[in-house]
Amino acid sequence: MAKVELIVNGQSVEKEVEDRTLLAQFLRDTLQLTGTHVGCDTSSCGACTILVDGKAVKSCTILAVQADGSHIKTIEGMATNGALHPLQEGFKEEHGLQCGFCTPGMIMTAADLLSHNNDPSEQEIREALEGNFCRCTGYHNIVRSIQHAAKKIRSGEAAVSA
Repeated sequence: MAKVELIVNGQSVEKEVEDRTLLAQFLRDTLQLTGTHVGCDTSSCGACTILVDGKAVKSCTILAVQADGSHIKTIEGMATNGALHPLQEGFKEEHGLQCGFCTPGMIMTAADLLSHNNDPSEQEIREALEGNFCRCTGYHNIVRSIQHAAKKIRSGEAAVSA
């Protein structure tokens, strides 16, 4: 067993975990943050993507103990004071989701992209999403959803932190 100390969605967390516990399992099973989905256990699908110190990371590829001391943001931490994050709003407005299983990972990957490029081209969005699979929608509405969010962020309508 090992102790991990993290900041998860702005809250300090200190827990004992088994050394072999994946960060995805820790988030889902220990912290009950079930928006982080596990779809493949091989890092192929991207459903488990979260932000670790502001960077998109597939949480099924990292142990909870490796994240010790990190700032973690999951889909549950994206809304602010009850207001949807522009990416969440974009997925709603532009019909970027269908079953919703891949959506949290897509949003977290897009948050990383928009944190360093608030005006990505369609090609840049598609390249950023290469590690995230959607089996329901295709990617056209997902790309439009991210473009919607980027436009809102650029216009200053939304203060955003990844």
